[in-house]
Amino acid sequence: MLLQLQNVSVSHPASAAGHEAALSDLTLSVHAGEQIALIGPSGAGKTTLLHTLACAYKPSQGSYRLFDQQPWSLSEHARHALRRRLFLAPQTPPLPPRQRVVTTVLAGRLPSWSLWHALRNLIKPMEPEIAFDALARFHLQHKLYERVDRLSGGERQRCGLARLLLSDANLLLVDEPLSALDPTLAIHTLHTLQQEASERNAALICSLHQVDLARKHFKRIIGLRDGKIVFDSDHVTDDMIAALYANIRSDAHTDTVASSLSTDAFIANTAAVAAIIHDPRCI
Repeated sequence: MLLQLQNVSVSHPASAAGHEAALSDLTLSVHAGEQIALIGPSGAGKTTLLHTLACAYKPSQGSYRLFDQQPWSLSEHARHALRRRLFLAPQTPPLPPRQRVVTTVLAGRLPSWSLWHALRNLIKPMEPEIAFDALARFHLQHKLYERVDRLSGGERQRCGLARLLLSDANLLLVDEPLSALDPTLAIHTLHTLQQEASERNAALICSLHQVDLARKHFKRIIGLRDGKIVFDSDHVTDDMIAALYANIRSDAHTDTVASSLSTDAFIANTAAVAAIIHDPRCI
C-alpha cells in the first residue's frame, strides 16, 4: 500500500473561513505501480485531491497514510522529507520566467542536492546532458538554453514534466498535463509519463479532461463530482460517463462527453446527456 485515504474531507483553502468542503468523505487506496486517471467536471475536486495527496492541504477530518506514515502527525521537517518521495506537477508549472530551461529542468534534482550543489547549479548548470535527455523525451530538447518566458504554454507544461523525469519520486501526481497540447503531442506525452512510471514502479495519478484518453490508456479510472467519488472502476461504461457529467451546462464538458462515447452509444444516451448538449459546438 502506497497511500490510503479513509473518510477524508478537505475544506477549500480559498473559501471564506475555510468552511466550504472541496472533498467530502473520500476513501481511497493506491498501491505501488498503479496508474490511475482522475476524471470529472471542472470544480469536481480533482486538483484538490492531488494537492491533498501531496500533503499541501491538510484534511479537516479522516486519516491519510502515505508511505506507511501519517504525514500530518509528523513534524514540519519530517513531513517535508516525506514529500521528497513524491512529485506534484501542476497544470501550470511555477517556472521562474527569466531562468533558462536547462536550469529549470535540473531543479527536479533539488531534493537530493545539498545547498552548495543547488547554488552552483544556478550559476552554471551542472549535468546539462541529463536535462537534454529529459527534454528530448518530450520533443523539447531544442529549447535547452531558451528562457522560460519565451516558451509557449504547451512547452512550459512539457518543461515541467521533464523535471518529473529527473526526480526519484515513486508517487507521481500530475494535474491536466495535456490541456495545452495538440492531439499527437498529448498521446506522446501521456505515453512518456506512463512509461516512466512503469520503469520505476511508481504510482501515477493523473487528472484528465480527455475522457477518451483516460478510458483508452488507464486501467483504473476514478470519477469525481462535487468533491465525492462517483465511481472507482477498471470498467467504465458510457452510462457511467454520462451520469458523471449529466446536467453540467458547459460546452467544454459537452465535447468531453461526446468524444468519450461511440456514435451509437451517444445517441442511446441522448436522454441522459440532453442537458449538456444544449448547444454543441467545436471549441
